[in-house]
Amino acid sequence: MALVSVITGAPRWFAVTGVAALLLGATLIAHPAGAQDFGDTPYVQTPQNVVDRMLQVAKVSARDYVIDLGSGDGRMIITAAKKHGARGFGVDHDRRLVQLANRLAARAGVADRAVFYERNLYDTDLTAASVVTIYLLPEVNLMVRPKLLATLKPGTRIVSHDYDMGDWPPDLKFEMDAPGKPVGRDQRSKVFYWVVPANAAGKWRWRLPVADKPVDFELMVAQNFQTITGSVMVGGNAWTLEKARLSGVDISFTLIDPRAATRYEFAGRIAGRGITGTARVAGSASQRPLKWDATRTELGTPAHALLKKPELQELMLQQQGK
Repeated sequence: MALVSVITGAPRWFAVTGVAALLLGATLIAHPAGAQDFGDTPYVQTPQNVVDRMLQVAKVSARDYVIDLGSGDGRMIITAAKKHGARGFGVDHDRRLVQLANRLAARAGVADRAVFYERNLYDTDLTAASVVTIYLLPEVNLMVRPKLLATLKPGTRIVSHDYDMGDWPPDLKFEMDAPGKPVGRDQRSKVFYWVVPANAAGKWRWRLPVADKPVDFELMVAQNFQTITGSVMVGGNAWTLEKARLSGVDISFTLIDPRAATRYEFAGRIAGRGITGTARVAGSASQRPLKWDATRTELGTPAHALLKKPELQELMLQQQGK
């Protein structure tokens, strides 16, 4: 079965398989006018308990702006506004569903915070979002992924119903019961969650005291999505880098001085060409955390940003080969 509307809330499904499914999904995105021809196709509502869990996973609050791509009857944004106090909008190519969603928002008393537009995915400005919800074919997810990574602010949360993002590993994934779900045999849904990573790639330098003497640190970071690895030189000596983690703009890692077997724990936030945070000697309860300010001396490019954008023709061939 193929999803050809662009998302959660109330996607439309077609009883097609293989290349035809991919072609329909891609045609909707690339040719919004032609997609109107599918307006009579029945759509499938995301069960309300799945909507609730997706918003819970994203920790949606009154501070958030939520964008739902392919919003159907509007339940994702209406729930975000009514239960969590958030603001946001949904887009859908079906004019009747857009009109329905706006009526339901008014009925729920949240029309000032939940609005719906007849609009195509690629015509939608996502920059205001702090949360994006999606329900797309896996192949279409791969086509949308570059837009999400390029336009969303670091720290933006993405929640997907049923399908992942290929080799972009989710920060969280799980299955749950989906009572009343009209597709699938077991009435189960998968939920995937990501935090858009900042660009941490490149060379960073800072100075901190080691054995009561100021020492220069130089860290080289390689990045692929939220996965970071690297090497570090401290006062001309190689130290070991462990437990490197990147979540949005938050970065943390441990450095080990092999000569003294001392572990230094770093945690901070990336902002432009700098990191501001704290460093402390692991296991030293008596020592105060040190202020940590790092400067990026060489800007790197994450490996995922160098990936070729998937083309419809390639995805069709991949589908044929399965």
